[in-house]
Amino acid sequence: MNAIEIRNLSKSFRGMYAVDNLNMTVPVGAIYGFIGENGSGKSTTEKLICGHLVPDKGKIKLFGRDYKDAGVRVRVGALIENAGCFPNSSVWDNLMMQAINLGLKNRDEEIRRVLEIVRMEDSAQIKFKSCSLGMKQRIGIAMALLGDPALLILDEPINGLDTDGMRIMREILVDITQKYGCTVLISSHILGELEKIATHYGIIRQGKMICEISAQEMENRARVFVSLKTKDMQGAKDALQRKFANVREEDGYLRVYDVNNTESIVEYLLKNGHVVNEIKKNKIGLEEYYIELMSKKEGK
Repeated sequence: MNAIEIRNLSKSFRGMYAVDNLNMTVPVGAIYGFIGENGSGKSTTEKLICGHLVPDKGKIKLFGRDYKDAGVRVRVGALIENAGCFPNSSVWDNLMMQAINLGLKNRDEEIRRVLEIVRMEDSAQIKFKSCSLGMKQRIGIAMALLGDPALLILDEPINGLDTDGMRIMREILVDITQKYGCTVLISSHILGELEKIATHYGIIRQGKMICEISAQEMENRARVFVSLKTKDMQGAKDALQRKFANVREEDGYLRVYDVNNTESIVEYLLKNGHVVNEIKKNKIGLEEYYIELMSKKEGK
C-alpha cells in the first residue's frame, strides 16, 4: 500500500495552473523529497493533499482511501508555512491548545511524547517568541505529530537553519520514520541535506511531475566521474579531450565523466607531460542530477 497516490491532479488560480495533471506515489514508510524551483507547485500540492485547497480535478488517495475520508484525515499531520503559535505563550501551552483543538485524550502524556521526539523536553516552558528559528521549526513538527499521525507533510522545514539545526532536523525525521513508522513528505531547496535522508524523490516543474525515483534507483543510475587537479589545467584538459568523450572543468577540478579508472588517467596524463596533484572518484549527487534533468527539459 502507498501512503499517497495522486492521479491527474490539477489546480488553477485565475486561469493559470499551479498544479497540472500531476501524478505522485509515496510508499508507506518513505521519506519522500519533493523538489522543484520556486513556483513549481510544491506548496500547492501539499495544501491539496491536506485539504486546504480544493482541486479542479484529479484523485488523491491516502493509505488507499479518498483523502476527504474522516478516518484517514486524522492520520495526517502537517507543517506548511509556519507553526501558527502564540508568541507570548510557552511551548507547552501552545502544544496544549493544539491538543485540545484536536480533541486528544491523555494530553500531558502526548505533549511529553512529541517534545521528546523533537529534542525539546527541557524547553517546554520557554515562550515561543524566545525560541530560535530551529526550535520554532521543531515546535511546528511537534504540533504536527500530536495524535501520532501515519503521514507527516512538511513544507521547507530546514530552510534557514544553521548546520547544527539541520543536523538535528535530519535526526528527527529519520527517527520519525524508523522508530515511529511515520511516512514523511518533505519539500526543500537544500538538496544536499535532503540527499542524506530521503528514500524517494519527486521532481516537479511548472506544476507537472517530471520524475519520480527512489534513492537506490538514483544511486544505480548515477553517472560516475573522475575529478582531478594539475598544475596546467588547460593543457591537461586539452590532452584528456583527445582521449575521453566528456571532459569538463567545474568547481576548480577537471572532470572526466563515465570513467572510474583513476590509474589509467594518471598514466595517460603523465605520458603527456602532466603530473596529477589530486584525483578522486565521484558519482553525480542529487543536486547535479536535478540540474542535469532541468537542463534536458529546457533543451540545453
